[in-house]
Amino acid sequence: MCDTCGCGDPNLVSVDVHERILAVNDRTAAHNRDHLARHGVFAVNLMGSPGAGKTAVLEATARALAGRRRLGVIAGDLETERDADRLRAVDVPAAAITTGSACHLDAEMVHRALHDFPADGLDYLFVENVGNLVCPAVYDLGQAINVVALSVTEGEDKPLKYPVMFRKADLVLLTKVDLLPHLELDVAAVEAGLARVMPKAELLRLSARSGEGVEEWVGWLETRRTARAVAS
Repeated sequence: MCDTCGCGDPNLVSVDVHERILAVNDRTAAHNRDHLARHGVFAVNLMGSPGAGKTAVLEATARALAGRRRLGVIAGDLETERDADRLRAVDVPAAAITTGSACHLDAEMVHRALHDFPADGLDYLFVENVGNLVCPAVYDLGQAINVVALSVTEGEDKPLKYPVMFRKADLVLLTKVDLLPHLELDVAAVEAGLARVMPKAELLRLSARSGEGVEEWVGWLETRRTARAVAS
């Protein structure tokens, strides 16, 4: 594991060093945020476990917004460009960040990716973070909002077991809900857990396969984007 966020041996990272790392990251994140705002781009940090359905959500989002909005994606993974390739296949400009062993993206990685990314004309930039329910929540990337994809296959206890991730979320997408008839998942328990850890609990049910909830998700995005534009 990496030693920049303290997810490895805690003796490797002192509190002072960690605070300095985050301070540098936050300055770069502020630069990213300003850069994206100048281009009129609404940035979304999409987080979640490996296999939570993040890429499928983005594919469904691209289909739903086709002809209405232009999307771009920066996809992070330890290795391969498979997620970026999937998005390019549906005509979404996508850049891949391969982190090697780092379990999260940071603002500098996104900054470097933005140098070569065609931001002009984009309405949304989605950063598909590395699959992990711990480290990605710590690092500001310059996004406008945080969204967490939580698959129905992960069980209802994840919000309580990983509260930092869900505490930072503006929205939780309960993904793969087409599988609910085949699982013993208590959705009410998921909602109760989110109510305990999120400052303002918001959950939308979504299936990229069946299309359930996709328009509600897109409507939520559009509302947030409009509000940000009015505020600025």
